[in-house]
Amino acid sequence: MTTAPPDTEVGPLLREWRERRRISQLELALRADSSARHISFVETGRSRPSEDMVLRLAEALDVPVRERNALLVMAGYAPRYAQTPLDAPAMSALRESLDRLLTAYEPYPALVVDGVYGVVAANRGIALLLEGVAERLLVPPVNAMRLTLHPEGLAPRIVNLPEWRADLLAQMERQIALVRSPALRELYEEVAAYPVPERPADTDRTDVPAGPGGSGGSASADGRAGGERAAAFALPMRLEHGGRVLSFVSSIATFNTPMDVTVAELAIETFLPADRETAAYLHAHLPP
Repeated sequence: MTTAPPDTEVGPLLREWRERRRISQLELALRADSSARHISFVETGRSRPSEDMVLRLAEALDVPVRERNALLVMAGYAPRYAQTPLDAPAMSALRESLDRLLTAYEPYPALVVDGVYGVVAANRGIALLLEGVAERLLVPPVNAMRLTLHPEGLAPRIVNLPEWRADLLAQMERQIALVRSPALRELYEEVAAYPVPERPADTDRTDVPAGPGGSGGSASADGRAGGERAAAFALPMRLEHGGRVLSFVSSIATFNTPMDVTVAELAIETFLPADRETAAYLHAHLPP
């Protein structure tokens, strides 16, 4: 019986993940119930880790599910996590659950995106915000980052575009640092190169008509709407729509302990109203 030679690729990759997480070999060993000596041997290729050890190290390093499969393959083992297309029959229960969740968020805009921000589902609240977006950006496959930052997308109507754009690009940079995704890197380079539309000087203050039964008010660059400060707890997206400025804060949810690559990379983003006027407008104008 022959023994497989020590792997020469998985070790350096595990070391790279450890260095990304900025933890020592000793700390990783404690997290993975191992020893610093064994971690050192694995990282230098002197020792071939078992399948269980690869998974324990990946868990301790919070390696994304897709990358855990890559680690297993490099170590000479079969991938552990499936990658099931979202339209497969096995995913029907998940799709139905996502649809129910998105509907429950209405009238607040909500959508589901994949690992490269492809829109896989959205509710009627999102449709409300897409007024004026170029038709070509709405042809499948639709991408949320392109919709937001393209000069023919939402970008010209985002009042605080420089701040919101910087936040989105920083979000993508953090994700790129976590996963080795050429597609994500290509998308980042594309949207980061989009020209930033110039805004007229008088958009620093925009009238906000009252919602049903309201008394009216205004929205200004400091985030005030109707006399109240909007979203002081988080950076809002302030979007012109129908002669007013709507203010939203974004909330992102992911699945806990996913066992499928597709599910692991899904994210549910909800745009919650940052002031009472925005909430009232959404309730009054939800598309049929």
